[in-house]
Amino acid sequence: MSGLVATTGYVVGWSIAWLWTFLQLPKPAGLAGFFVKIISILAAAAITIHFLSRSRVWQNSVRELMEMPPLENAHVWIVMLVALVIAAVLVGLFRVFSLANRSFTRALASRMTERIARITSTVILLVVLNIVVNATFTKTSLGFADMMYAKLDRIVESDITPPTNTLGTGSQESLINWNTLGRHGKFFVSYAPNEFDISAFNQRPALRPIRVYAGLNSRPDAEQRAAIVLQELIRVKAFERKILVVVNPTGQGWIDPAGIAALEYLQNGNTATVSMQYSYLPSWLTLLVDPEKSKISARTLFRHIYQYWTRLPKEGRPRLYLSGISLGAYGSQDSAELFQIFEDPIAGAVWSGPPFASDLWQSVIQNRNEGSPIWLPVFRSSSLFRFTGRENALDIPGARWGQMRLVYIQHASDPMSFFSPDLIFSRPDWLGDERPPDVSPYLTWFPIVTFLQIAFDIPSAEAVPAGYGHNFAPASYVDAWRSVTEPEGWGEADIRRLKQHLVATIRKE
Repeated sequence: MSGLVATTGYVVGWSIAWLWTFLQLPKPAGLAGFFVKIISILAAAAITIHFLSRSRVWQNSVRELMEMPPLENAHVWIVMLVALVIAAVLVGLFRVFSLANRSFTRALASRMTERIARITSTVILLVVLNIVVNATFTKTSLGFADMMYAKLDRIVESDITPPTNTLGTGSQESLINWNTLGRHGKFFVSYAPNEFDISAFNQRPALRPIRVYAGLNSRPDAEQRAAIVLQELIRVKAFERKILVVVNPTGQGWIDPAGIAALEYLQNGNTATVSMQYSYLPSWLTLLVDPEKSKISARTLFRHIYQYWTRLPKEGRPRLYLSGISLGAYGSQDSAELFQIFEDPIAGAVWSGPPFASDLWQSVIQNRNEGSPIWLPVFRSSSLFRFTGRENALDIPGARWGQMRLVYIQHASDPMSFFSPDLIFSRPDWLGDERPPDVSPYLTWFPIVTFLQIAFDIPSAEAVPAGYGHNFAPASYVDAWRSVTEPEGWGEADIRRLKQHLVATIRKE
């Protein structure tokens, strides 16, 4: 990132010089020009030295807030070396572009004025560069990434085997072949708490939770995958359960195990969960290149299930919920258009880590009640939307839930949610006078730089302890599903015990 920031500074300086020349303003020459260069070099060196000398302090301020051990060494020299190499390569490529631009400008100057030649040359070269990058580098890289992640999707731990229970997707009685589920689908189906686990914890007879999943290879397209999933739900009698949750997974098809297990324990196994895969790529990469995949898959699956669900007698059908994490939340929010379900509404949703591009989430936080912070907003009467984070914030004095209950779990330190293109030129609300509890007090907004900082955080946003960044704690899911579904017979001591149990027993891939 430091190498890219250095290159960006060079490009900004080049752009200013280009504009200066274009406007035919006088250039500093002779001794004045020499001093301008020396002052620029010394200023850049002083800023670099100061920032690098503070890097360990800044990093440890974040690590302390996230309950991580402090860094003993910030590896300043390695950072400098890597940054210089990357900057040299990128600046070299840019200088090739600059030389080509000058040559092209000179060729055009014989047919038009110099100013028009400069503009024409720059625009043409930028268009050509954009076409070349998109047609070759981007497509080639994405094709390679898709192939690599498709291979990873087929790698499964040796202890994951097809279910022997008839309720399991991929069993001999299942309509969906085990070998088509993909890595995350097999994990999701295999590592569910069974009726014995839940019964032992809750100290009362429990049902085996139902989990249905279709991988990318289960059927050729989203329509066919949704159709076979619905048939599988009917086969295992999922519509006879108390709770039915339609989960939209992340880009690779992953579902947070704690997010579903929390509900299964709270409802004593009387649940059914359904999901289907739509990509091999990680969420952050899918969000950049093809976010519509998530929406299309979520809409298709919900439409099939909702149409069947609405034809069932209201007194005998399950309560219907939506759920998703990260890119899964992004698509899930768009799966059920509210005006379409007013006549026969769903019961609610639990969405965690909604990406910054989520339209519904953005609308709610931008229209939050005055005085409530963006990382923990209050929306109107709190009857429809509520927000929570590391600490439970769902019990709002004086507020009553409506018929539909929608909960967002989010962390102020999550770059997936709080990144924004506006960071390039404007300071965000979460870096205002009131600072979130999990954001470093040293973090200061700088044009372009902060934009790149938060953008570079996104791919590694899960590499932090649970309850921070893009890594959500089981406790948050327990609080959310408890508030949304109101399970019977759960006291505060039982809730604390469940949170500890999930931390100790939930296995993550």
